[in-house]
Amino acid sequence: MSTSSLNETPRGSRLHIAIFGRRNAGKSSLINSLTNQDIAIVSGVPGTTTDPVYKSMEILPVGPVVLIDTAGLDDVGELGEMRIKKTVGVLNKADLMVLVLDPGQDTGTYEFDIIAKAKEQGVPVVGVLNKIDLQPEVTPAEMEEKLGIKIVPVSAVTGQGMEELKKALIRSAPKEWTAPTIVGDLISPGDVVVLVVPIDLAAPKGRLILPQVQTIRDILDHDSCALVVKERELKKALSGLNRQPRLVVTDSQAFLKVDADTPKEIALTSFSILFARYKGNLEALVAGAKAVESLKPGDRVLVAEACTHHRVADDIGTVKIPRWLRQKVGGELRFDWSSGVGLPENLEQYQLVVQCGACMINRKEMLHRIMQVQAAGVPMVNYGVLIAYVHGILRRALSPFPPALRVLDENN
Repeated sequence: MSTSSLNETPRGSRLHIAIFGRRNAGKSSLINSLTNQDIAIVSGVPGTTTDPVYKSMEILPVGPVVLIDTAGLDDVGELGEMRIKKTVGVLNKADLMVLVLDPGQDTGTYEFDIIAKAKEQGVPVVGVLNKIDLQPEVTPAEMEEKLGIKIVPVSAVTGQGMEELKKALIRSAPKEWTAPTIVGDLISPGDVVVLVVPIDLAAPKGRLILPQVQTIRDILDHDSCALVVKERELKKALSGLNRQPRLVVTDSQAFLKVDADTPKEIALTSFSILFARYKGNLEALVAGAKAVESLKPGDRVLVAEACTHHRVADDIGTVKIPRWLRQKVGGELRFDWSSGVGLPENLEQYQLVVQCGACMINRKEMLHRIMQVQAAGVPMVNYGVLIAYVHGILRRALSPFPPALRVLDENN
């Protein structure tokens, strides 16, 4: 397996978002604004985009996607009809459709037809009223009533409304949508993956915790071998293998010992970091970890857990993480804790939000939490990323994930 295949999400495993609309509605401009890159050709000449164009991208915090730029629904002439046929065929590959509307253009048959086709194929539709910077008096209410879909007002030129559009994409994505795999894209059939699973007071008696079980299943689904050991047996287990494992995955609380016992040439990460990628957005959480350096005594930190559980004497969320952060800051911090569904209001009062591993919530909910916190202007990190950061081993733990490493290195 090549390095690029290890580190890139396969196109077939990405959320496919098809961008539809009439000529000059601003489809290509919308793609550029969503991705903060000039990846689609923008021109005032109608019909600039001819055949569908597929772009594999990352949209933060949505994650890995394929954006499909299409020709205008109102294309003209014999060639135009062929282009429209290709455009409609894109629905066969789309997980989600974005219908771009220009307030200066009429809406009618073209829009009704493509919405009906999308509904026939079970493809969710998000409407976008573009160019509101040019016609701010136009509101989406009338178009919503006419077309029967929710519409987000945006300006692809100024970026207004883009965060709301990202939220709408997350809300409207198919229920079964999630990151493609926990660890499968990092391994090849026949590889050995060593899983380090401490058995302590917090471990449920007679069973493993959900992320560990899911990771084992994902390894088996990808025709690889899972070797499960406790942290004290890791060194012996590695020396007993007749070939080097592809990857070692550890519980975050055993990071330091596992880092010391795992040869540097073997890739190492944690369950929590894997699930930061699988359930949410790893790059956003790495950016949140860097914000620890800006904390100062007296700052307020929220520790958010997605479930309720029995607290043990040395609990990770109420004891260990506060202790590590106090040591890092060199003084007292003010901590609040939340558990269960949702985050508290007034997130603006916090200088950092520390989220659990999110094993009990789905990807949409985790992404929604990230966006809530970001909208409040507050950095967010999860347990595993934070633990690796405060112990100085985050760089090694991110070695399988170059995009996250780039975030770690930004402005350093």
